[in-house]
Amino acid sequence: MSKLFIVATPIGNMEDISLRALRILGEVDVLACEDTRVTRKILDRHEIPKPERILAYHEHNEKNAAKGLLKLLEEGLSVAVCSDGGYPGVSDPGYRVVSEAVEAGIEIEVIPGASAVPTALLASGLATSSFLFKGFPPRKSGQRVNFFKMESELPHTTIFFESPYRIGKTLKDALTAYGDRKAAVCIELTKKFERVDRGYLSELVPRYEDKKVKGEITLVIAGNNPKFYRDESEDEEDTAKP
Repeated sequence: MSKLFIVATPIGNMEDISLRALRILGEVDVLACEDTRVTRKILDRHEIPKPERILAYHEHNEKNAAKGLLKLLEEGLSVAVCSDGGYPGVSDPGYRVVSEAVEAGIEIEVIPGASAVPTALLASGLATSSFLFKGFPPRKSGQRVNFFKMESELPHTTIFFESPYRIGKTLKDALTAYGDRKAAVCIELTKKFERVDRGYLSELVPRYEDKKVKGEITLVIAGNNPKFYRDESEDEEDTAKP
C-alpha cells in the first residue's frame, strides 16, 4: 500500500526510538536516509531486516530525490524517510517530499520520536507555556542580530540550533538583540556528555567567547518578560556593598 512515513529517530541516545518506528522501518519497501550509514546502525542494533531499497535523501540531492520517491509512491510502494536524528523536515531534509506527497494526494503518516526542541525547552527551566522554534540563525553577525530582533519583543521562549563553532558569537549577538535575559545552552542532548548551561546572556557570553565546544547545540532564550531579565538594581546594590 502506498504511504509515506516520516520517521523520527534518536538524536543521540540509541534507546530513544519507538517500537512503532522499529516496526515501520522493517516493513517498508523503500527507506530514504539523510545518511544511509547512520540509519544502518539503527537497523543493525535492533536486528531489523534491511529493506530492498535504501536510498540517500539529503540537502544536496533533495529536489531530485523527492521526485524519485514520489514516483515510487505513485507505483504503490511504501516509503519511509529518516534524517540523522530527530524529525525529517525540521532543520533537516524532508519538507520537499512531504509537500509534494500532499499535493499528489498520497497518504502520510508521521512516527513520533525524539526531538532536540522540546528536550532543550524542558531542560532549560524556562517558560514552556508558549515557544518558537527558529532553526539555525544566519552565519553573519549583522544578519544574525536582525534575525534575533524579529522576535525580541514577543513573550514566547525561543529555541535555536547552532554550530559549536559559532555559539560564542551567537550569544554575543543574542545579548545585543534581546538584552540581558535568561537563556540556556544545551549541548549533546541525550548523549553521554549532555550538559545544560543556564544563566543570563551576559554570563553565558564570557563562558563561550573563546571556548571550544564539541557536539550539537540547542540554544533556548527566555521571552520578553520582566521576570526573565537581570535586575540591574540588585547588581548596583551588590557593587555598593563594602
